[in-house]
Parts: sequence; C-alpha cells; structure tokens
Amino acid sequence: MIKVGVIFGGESVEHEVSIITAVQAMNYIDTSKYEIVPIYIGKDRNWYTGSALRDMATYKDLNNISYMAKEVTLTRKNDKFILQKKRGLFKGTANTIDVAFPIVHGKGVEDGSLAGYLESLGIPYVGPSMLGASIGQDKVVQKQIMAASGIPVVDYVWFYDTEYQTDEDKILKDIKKLGYPVIVKPARLGSSVGIEVAKDEKEVKEAIEEAIKYDEKIVVEAMVENLKEVDCAVVGNYEDMECSLIGEMLTDNDFLTFEDKYLGHGSKKTGPKNQTGGKVTTSGFKIPADLDKEIEEQIYKYSKEAFRCLNLSGVTRFDFLVDTKAKKAYVNEPNTIPGCLAFFFFTPKGKKYPKLLDELIKGAIKEYKTSKKKVTSFDSNVLSTFDGSKGAKGTKGKMM
Repeated sequence: MIKVGVIFGGESVEHEVSIITAVQAMNYIDTSKYEIVPIYIGKDRNWYTGSALRDMATYKDLNNISYMAKEVTLTRKNDKFILQKKRGLFKGTANTIDVAFPIVHGKGVEDGSLAGYLESLGIPYVGPSMLGASIGQDKVVQKQIMAASGIPVVDYVWFYDTEYQTDEDKILKDIKKLGYPVIVKPARLGSSVGIEVAKDEKEVKEAIEEAIKYDEKIVVEAMVENLKEVDCAVVGNYEDMECSLIGEMLTDNDFLTFEDKYLGHGSKKTGPKNQTGGKVTTSGFKIPADLDKEIEEQIYKYSKEAFRCLNLSGVTRFDFLVDTKAKKAYVNEPNTIPGCLAFFFFTPKGKKYPKLLDELIKGAIKEYKTSKKKVTSFDSNVLSTFDGSKGAKGTKGKMM
C-alpha cells in the first residue's frame, strides 16, 4: 500500500485554513489504496506526525500538539523517505512515506519553499513544482507572465514598501490613474488576507499601510465594472488537463473576504456555509455559474492557458473577474493549492472528492517517473582532472 504523507500547517497567516483543508482531504482519501500519514508543520516550524493529527479536535489548542504527536524531520536514507524522531534517547524512525501531498496555504510554504525542499529530497509530491508554486504565490509576477502570454489581466500598479515610504506621492499619482475605487493587496498572500477596497486617496493610504503589515510587496488593481466574480479549477499538468464547472460564490461584500471563504459568512441570500470539523457545504456557491456562453468559453480557454504558462500541476483554482456588460473575463489570480482543493467544482461533473484525490496522487507518481527519465547529473566527475593551482584554465580542453 502506498503511504501518503499529507503535509499541512506552516508559519503562515493561512495556517488554520491549511488544517481545515488537510483534515478534510484525509477524511476522503481512499484508505483501500493509500495509508495516510499526517505531517503537521507548527507555527514554530517544527514538524510533527501521529494519528491524533487527523482529528480536528486536536487543533483546539495548538500548544498541546507537541504532547499529542511526535516531533520529526523528513529525511532520505537508502532511497527511503523517513520521518525521523527528533526527541528521546533513541531517535529512531517514527514512520516512512512514499509520496508527499502538500496541503499548505500561503507565504513560507505554498510559495515554493516546501516544494523546493521536497525536490531536494527527490520525493514524489502532489502539486506544482517550486517554480510554479513561486509564480503562483506572487500576484505581480503572475500578472506579468500572463499578460506576456496574451491572457487578460486588469490594470494594476505595484511597488515595494520601501519605495512607498520614499516616493509616496508618485505611487499615489500612479494609483489615481487607475481610477477609484481600487483594490489593495499584499502581493504574496492568499485567502483575501490583508485586502481592502479603497474609494479615494485617504482610503488607499490606509489600505496600503494595512497591506504592508503582511508583505513587502504591494499590488493595487483597478476595479472591474459590472463585476461578477467566478472561479474555475483545473486538474492535471501541461500534458493533460481538465477544467471543472465554473462556480460563483455569493457574497454581500465588495469582494470575496476571508470570512466569506472560511468562517461561514456567506451571502445572506443563501445562508452561511460550514467548514468546521473537516466538513464543508457549498450553499454559498452557485455551480454552474449563470454566465453568457461567450464568457464561459473565455474562462475555460484562459484557465488552461494560464495553467500551462504558469508552470502549474496538481489542482489550481483560478479566480476570474468578469465585466458582464462588456462580456470580458480577466484572470485575477491562481490558487495553486486551493481551499478544499476545489473538489466541489468537480463534483457536479461526476468527479467526487475521493476520485479527485486519487487522480492527484497518481499524477504525482507519474510525473516523478517521467522526470526520472531525464538527465539530471553526469556519471563522470569533471573535478577528477581539475588542477586547483591553475584555476579555471586548468580544466580547459578536459571537459569534452
């Protein structure tokens, strides 16, 4: 049986969201095919494993986790991926895994940091590569890449915190050119953390000060008129990808807030959604969204194009901003490891959550096997003929 290490948590403002998504996923992974090994990264960056980590009740007091689970490090020994105990007289093996399944959200984990570590170990893992994860976390870089690929994005201004402190007037003038209202965001956070709508210069300055609390890089976007916010998820990789149905989340706010997404404060028209105990309902969503056929075709087209050009794999949910009058869709941003892994966008198509999770794990193993066929190092050691006393010239003509 394949042992799947589900990795979640991390030092991120989206820490608790990651726990919800991971516990929920572990409840739906097919245990007739896979053995689930929970791996929790605390806010102190320490790693833990143990069966208690599959129970939402464990997380009511995060300070108690060190007493309920074993502190470990993930390492590689003799081509095995080992969770090695960090404490105790005998620091033996707590468990082993065959494939990693990162279910993390936010800066410090979802941004390629964790993917890079897993790549350095050489373990198969679900989700985007380090490059794709890094791009997917940076709202500025992703816009630059998508725009260069012909994918429509809204007009925006971006800057670093120090640039704002030294040249505030110029940046405010650039923002004014976008036309109020605007949306101010930390560039490398998700789940709508630190995002504010600003209707004038006073509000934009307050919003920037708030965003700077979370990130050094800030992006300010023009608001789309006649706005409808919709989402489309994509599963697979560059070779084979599938779009979900398009969904619209109903909200009474100017944009989808953290509370809308995770704390059950959905639209008053539909009632709150529940994401406690690792379970979720989707009463706050309208799936499929009520869209003009022309807009729907744009969304499917741009979802696949963005998935490819941003170097993504696994499952990604794309947020779209739609001008319903102009019949134009803009890609807002990708969510490279989306909350609930966007399973409910696929369910109406007949792809239930266990099947989606199975596809993700199988896809990771397939990509790993494909990558192993590529040349990644040379058998010969070019340093065997290197003469350090002669510098770089000493190797001239000897590396052919």
